[in-house]
Amino acid sequence: MQIEKRKEPCPSALLFRNFKHEISNLKSRIFNLRFHFAILNFQSLPIRPLMRPSDAIPSHENAGPRFIRAVGLFGLIAIAVNGVIGSGIFVLPATVAALLGPASPVAYIVAAALTALMVACFAEAGGLFEQTGGPYLYAREAFGSFVGLEVGWMFLLSRLAAASAIANAFTAYLGYFWPPMSGGVGRAIALTILLGGLAWLNVVGVRYGAWAVNLLTIAKSVPLLLFVAVGIFFVDSGRFQILTFPDTTALRQASLALIFAFGGFENASVPAEEAKNPARNLPLALIVSVALTAVLYILIQIVALGTLPGLATDATPLASAGRVFLGPAGALIITIGAVLSTTGSDSAVVLVGPRVLYALAERGQMPKALARIHPRYRTPHIAVIVFAVAAWALALYGSFEELVMVSAIARLIFCATTCIAVPVLRRKMPNATRTFKVPGGPIVPVLAAVTSLWLLTGVTSNQAIAGCVALACGAILYAIFKRIGRTTT
Repeated sequence: MQIEKRKEPCPSALLFRNFKHEISNLKSRIFNLRFHFAILNFQSLPIRPLMRPSDAIPSHENAGPRFIRAVGLFGLIAIAVNGVIGSGIFVLPATVAALLGPASPVAYIVAAALTALMVACFAEAGGLFEQTGGPYLYAREAFGSFVGLEVGWMFLLSRLAAASAIANAFTAYLGYFWPPMSGGVGRAIALTILLGGLAWLNVVGVRYGAWAVNLLTIAKSVPLLLFVAVGIFFVDSGRFQILTFPDTTALRQASLALIFAFGGFENASVPAEEAKNPARNLPLALIVSVALTAVLYILIQIVALGTLPGLATDATPLASAGRVFLGPAGALIITIGAVLSTTGSDSAVVLVGPRVLYALAERGQMPKALARIHPRYRTPHIAVIVFAVAAWALALYGSFEELVMVSAIARLIFCATTCIAVPVLRRKMPNATRTFKVPGGPIVPVLAAVTSLWLLTGVTSNQAIAGCVALACGAILYAIFKRIGRTTT
């Protein structure tokens, strides 16, 4: 019987088999190393409590292009300062002087103190979230989607009204240098260049929009600081009374007017998703910006009141006061400052306003197209374009006074809601990490909310009707998009 010989594998086959075996061993060792490193890294991570319910914030995983964090602490301060220092400070000194006379600086002190209560509430609420939305996000988290939409809607209206009113003031001051730009076709061209240029900057990247805000903040501050630094030496101290408390009715009217001048700090709370370390930087930016502008505003009123005898009836109070102690060059410097200031304020609003549209759309309360982010520029490009076009249309057909009052009423509503939201969020999110907490328990939030409601009682019946109509429109929007969401589901 013939025994069959076993075939020996060829050398090349043996080599290939050994090679596969070594590769398999190598993969196993790499996997074990990665596993051990993962365990070590996990153990070294700090354990943080949940900052919000999981169903309140949409998941961003595999959701396409996202925002980039490009706005630092100075950028947030600049956004807040640009929101506060706008066109109002160039015209309101005369309005406040007409209401309170020599005691008009008291209105600024009172308004600054009341604003500080609101700022403290925004600082605590803002430190809890790292998503885009600001007051809309706080209200939605605290009170649900309906109140959230109403607050987001009123916030959006206030940004549109502010952008339009400031753009109108821009053309008025630009007319000082080139009169055709203050009316007719020239005004339309100026508005188009201003809002179109700012929209383009904010489409091509948040960095460019933030850089524009930073540069314009510095540029607008120089003329105002010069006005105070020089004018303080020409002040007649007998023309103002800081220690005299004025009539309560006149004080309330003046404080309501000053809401437009002191408001705008909330702009910094909106683009949190594009800010670096927002939990730490946002509360700090809000507090620093309002403290600086409050001191500047009080000094400006003192200088204007102490150097210009007819302040209460002057149409261009700061320019006229500058002419008193700096000559014609003073009026020119202040007018240049007004042009830069209005441009800077609109740059901040055009950066922030579209993010409100984006936040509403991202949560299904506005058309989904507004939540699209450009794959290259990482900006809400459609929301930016829609916001700029709407602001342009309002600027063409709305008056400065009407737009200012709409903005002030809307601001008081969402400020009151944010203040009330603070104690609610404390109860709903007891374990959340708070980088800033308002002292005194619920006392400050309640005082801030009551202050906002008190100021609202000073509006006229027509203004109150306009506010109710705006809220009704928000309720209709809520019903429409809620039904659309159910149909889609």
